[in-house]
Amino acid sequence: MALEPNADETIAQGMSAVKRLILTTSASGSGSLLEAKLADCVIPLRPRFVWGPLPSQIELATRLSSRSSMHDASGFHWLDFTGERLQDVRAEGPGLVEFCARFEAVDLWVDPNPDAQLTLIWLLDYLRHEAEAASKLTLVQADVSIGNCTPEELAGWRPPAVKIRNDHFEAASMAWLAYRQPTPRDWFKLLGEDLSVLPQLRPSVLELLEELPMVATGLGATETRMLELISAGELGPFDVFPGVTRRNKRRAFGYRESGILLDGLAHCLDPVVSGLDEGPFTLEMHDDRDRRERYQLSKLKLTALGAAVLAGAEDFSRHNPIHRWWGGTELTNDRLWRWDPANGALIAP
Repeated sequence: MALEPNADETIAQGMSAVKRLILTTSASGSGSLLEAKLADCVIPLRPRFVWGPLPSQIELATRLSSRSSMHDASGFHWLDFTGERLQDVRAEGPGLVEFCARFEAVDLWVDPNPDAQLTLIWLLDYLRHEAEAASKLTLVQADVSIGNCTPEELAGWRPPAVKIRNDHFEAASMAWLAYRQPTPRDWFKLLGEDLSVLPQLRPSVLELLEELPMVATGLGATETRMLELISAGELGPFDVFPGVTRRNKRRAFGYRESGILLDGLAHCLDPVVSGLDEGPFTLEMHDDRDRRERYQLSKLKLTALGAAVLAGAEDFSRHNPIHRWWGGTELTNDRLWRWDPANGALIAP
């Protein structure tokens, strides 16, 4: 991990004297952070804002409040991310701010990928209005995936721990408001803002813009990379999914979203991918061993349309309906905001 030591302010400093909470965007890395003894308690927060319609601000605030009958109805509360840990706290059901009050320091360990950055700006926008909790916050911005590191590796890190200041809150609130707008215009304008206080935010702004339908093909960057990989030879579905150790290095979408995207390329009105023998990519499919095996053993190929779309000679949206959410923007064929990668430009419908 390319993080320089900071002798004045590190996570290890004062651990024996300070009761510390880590809030992390890495569900897979939370156990390793706890095992590395970097804090008294580690809570993963991964609400997933890169897919589907965004919850309202009221809904999001409710998810972080003390548990009530409303959470029983929705089946969602911030403590649900703790798994089998903290059963007594889960039974008590405090709000996040109330729980933070039990600690002297609260560190935010944040992955560099776009969804983690969205979680960061949402959380800072929420906590900026909670003076006591806000005063305890320190940002530990990783430049690699925390979940790919062992407890031993994490225990040896000495990353800069940056005290959250007002400029962090302002940048986060500006970005969170922009992402929630009904068009991508304000998010695009962030490229002209100074976002350096949140060092991985600007790359994520660009990566998410690249997932808008491209001006020539109607497909986003992750879908395009899938087609590129399939065109090079017969591959299975999981061979084209994004991942740190995979050939598809796109970072915007996770496992579930990638499966839905591939469904959209293969099981649409005029497919651009053939050979996907199962679907849709649902929990029901995963729970059926035979269906999952058929899915995994599928050998993918480009259709004639797929080859033409990849070459930029055809537009996917002229052959197939599009309906999905990008932040607060509802994308449809007649309201298709596009990205021009060659000129770094946002194209209105």
